[in-house]
Amino acid sequence: METQLTIEAQRFKKLREELRHTQQSFAELLDIGATTADIERGKTKITGKIVMELMSQFNINPLWLYGKSFEKHIDTSRGDVSPKVLTVDTTGNDSILLVNQKAAAGYPNNIHDTGWYQTLPAFNIPLPEYRNASYRGFQVEGDSMLPNIKPNEWVLGRAVPSINEATDSKIYIVVLRDSVLVKKLQKIPNNPQSLRLISLNDEYLPIDVKVKDIQELWMVNSKLTFGIDEPSESSLLRQLQQSMDELKGQIQSMK
Repeated sequence: METQLTIEAQRFKKLREELRHTQQSFAELLDIGATTADIERGKTKITGKIVMELMSQFNINPLWLYGKSFEKHIDTSRGDVSPKVLTVDTTGNDSILLVNQKAAAGYPNNIHDTGWYQTLPAFNIPLPEYRNASYRGFQVEGDSMLPNIKPNEWVLGRAVPSINEATDSKIYIVVLRDSVLVKKLQKIPNNPQSLRLISLNDEYLPIDVKVKDIQELWMVNSKLTFGIDEPSESSLLRQLQQSMDELKGQIQSMK
């Protein structure tokens, strides 16, 4: 019995035929070897390099290629920052990948490589808040988001398809071409081609980035933290009581 082709193999072949290329000429255009026959037969997976070439040359939406979107082409004028690759579990549901600090250093360069994502741990959260959207977890490096987010904590972000859907003053995971940052986002008046990234820690200055340099955008909606500090309410109450006693003493001395 013939093995059913994956959606990406079917769409890859359909795209080649629509562009009126032979298997050999399409392979030469994408710089992937002799022909595209093995990809179209499902024997060879589509690599991140191929996805990148399809985006670069034909504005092909990676989510459409893998059957996750009805939008075939990326509208560059709209500031597309949707996930380049989505992963699913054995039941077909979106899984939440975890990108630690070490993996984040290579994330921008592997953003189109479907095989690379398989090396990352993944899990699911069976809560209604994590349905009907794609989520990804990133480990925070540094102290630029103190006091809200501590170094080494994990933030979970919901995928944002377009810059136009980003909201001022929300915290985002911003995937640039050379780094992954967790910052508060601010749109710059009269400059739609740039965005300002703001740290919560006042010791760090804002960073202006070009919209075209943003590859993905994830809005932070929750975080994972470990080693929770003991409550400090008792010490605060003692300090408050001490201050009140001192104030009473000053008032008494004025009488």
